[in-house]
Amino acid sequence: MQGQPSLKSCMQFWGGLPLHSCPLDTLNAHFVIQSFLHLRKDTEKSRLKLMMDTQNKNNPLADRMRPESWEEFVGHEEIIGPGKLLREAIGQDKVPSMIFWGPPGSSKTTLALMIAKQTKADFIRFSAVTSGLKDLREVIKKAQANEWQGKRTILFIDEIHRWNKTQQDALLPHVEKGLITLIGATTENPSFEVRGALLSRCRVFVLKQLTVEQIMIILERALQDKKRGLGNHNLKCDKSILKKIAEMSNGDPRTGLNVLEYGASLSDNITLEVVKEAFQKSYLFYDKDGDEHYNIISALHKSMRGSDADAALYWLARMLEAGEDPLYVARRLVRFASEDIGLANSRALEQAVAAYNACHFIGLPECNVILAQAVVYMAKCKKSNELYVAYGKAQKDVEQYGNLPVPLHIRNAPTKLMKDLGYGKDYKYSPDFDYKEQQEYFPDKLKGRKYL
Repeated sequence: MQGQPSLKSCMQFWGGLPLHSCPLDTLNAHFVIQSFLHLRKDTEKSRLKLMMDTQNKNNPLADRMRPESWEEFVGHEEIIGPGKLLREAIGQDKVPSMIFWGPPGSSKTTLALMIAKQTKADFIRFSAVTSGLKDLREVIKKAQANEWQGKRTILFIDEIHRWNKTQQDALLPHVEKGLITLIGATTENPSFEVRGALLSRCRVFVLKQLTVEQIMIILERALQDKKRGLGNHNLKCDKSILKKIAEMSNGDPRTGLNVLEYGASLSDNITLEVVKEAFQKSYLFYDKDGDEHYNIISALHKSMRGSDADAALYWLARMLEAGEDPLYVARRLVRFASEDIGLANSRALEQAVAAYNACHFIGLPECNVILAQAVVYMAKCKKSNELYVAYGKAQKDVEQYGNLPVPLHIRNAPTKLMKDLGYGKDYKYSPDFDYKEQQEYFPDKLKGRKYL
């Protein structure tokens, strides 16, 4: 009975009667104590349930509408559909260490929380943004205690790409030994952001953006759900408006759910005007430090290379309207002018440099048309990557042969000693030979090399 309330305290709880006035025997006393404990436990459960219900009602709609069963889970059938290996592993509570890689809103966290609902393991969740080595040490201690009790530990790290090398290295041996089963979520390419040794011990699952149709299913469910959603609001929302919300959500259902919630706070009739006000420019997903940044600049570069001026203009607009630095775009155009146009039109470099200077002078929004002019010019130019390929060959020779000596006859000889050593000897001054001299300019090992 250590740690449990005394009989006297229980008696006082049941009416404040003094102990000597109660005719209870030991068995009845034990019954009273147990009744008190159960009542206290039930009261605590009720209090926690009430607190959780209140908290859930105050949570954003996007959080309240997270699926609670596989029947509610939308999308990713190729990974988590019935009969798929991951679905089977979750059902058997044998999930391996793994990393979910996908854009925002692609159900990475939701999938991890579905695992948390079904596993018997100790599921620990924290964010790489706010948690560090100190938190990890506490998790390891808990995992060791779990191991002694025959219990597994699953650690879910959201935004794992934000952990540095030291933090990831500290986690590695515990994943390696199986003390911790790791589930990581990232919007960045794990090949670049997760340590190779840690990555090799994880399965990587690529989660795609949800389709418009899939997002519409989630939005319709939110409109009808009276317990977690907006079913009690009697909202009017045409299917065409719902489709527009889904289209503008860019594959992220949370965006659409946020718009619905915003609309419900203003009116019981969600119109196109309400949708536009809610979205503003938030639907233009663009992370200047993330994969999408490089994806879009790559699309711009390839569109210009392929001489598709229209597509190039689109990708330029995607960058500028999302807030990209115009000087970054201009610098990429300078590079493009030499890499993909080169000697086919030497004026392209002049155009690119002029565009950079103009952007520097006036900035956005006025410089958007200047960049548009340069982008269209580049796209319509005749192309040649001859210089790019030639430099690559020269670079390869440098890497292969290292610092080959400069031939003596083309060395500079500013002093008598250098001349005595043969520097500059037998050099043929090109103008004296009408630029038709026969002379070797390569190191001996590369004589006769042709890059162009």
